[in-house]
Amino acid sequence: MSRWQLAQTNVGRLAAPKGDARVAEFFAELDAVNALADASPGFVWRLKGEGNDATDLQPTPDPLFIVNISVWTDAEALFDYVYRSGHTTRMAKRRSWFERFDGAFQALWWVPAGYRPTVDEALSRLWILDRYGPSPQAFTFKARFPADAAGPPVDMQPDPWCVGRA
Repeated sequence: MSRWQLAQTNVGRLAAPKGDARVAEFFAELDAVNALADASPGFVWRLKGEGNDATDLQPTPDPLFIVNISVWTDAEALFDYVYRSGHTTRMAKRRSWFERFDGAFQALWWVPAGYRPTVDEALSRLWILDRYGPSPQAFTFKARFPADAAGPPVDMQPDPWCVGRA
């Protein structure tokens, strides 16, 4: 077993409050997406609030801002879930459920096995990525770093979500 696991966060600002028709499909799909994650190879943990997801947490004063955090065994397992599973088709609808986000909305970083990141830590990783670009402290699929942070970024196939998008 590895001493390291991959933490990820992704954030967004909903296009409307929960209960509004503009985001109804997002909330209707959430349990299925979370169940898919929970059952995916390499899944370790995900942030949950009072319900089965983290959408009821309010990490900022903005009630439409939501945060997701999860931990995976490695980058390949997370990549497969995000871009090669039923999650992919749902993620493609992101623009209809979320406002355009200025800045980094997803960050990856290594944590010791068994560690569970906090919301404050996740938000700080996004800030680091936004401010300084990919580094061992916060990186992306496109420019990821090894768990021991001993080398330069590990090139991975281009992030399909970003290819062809401005």
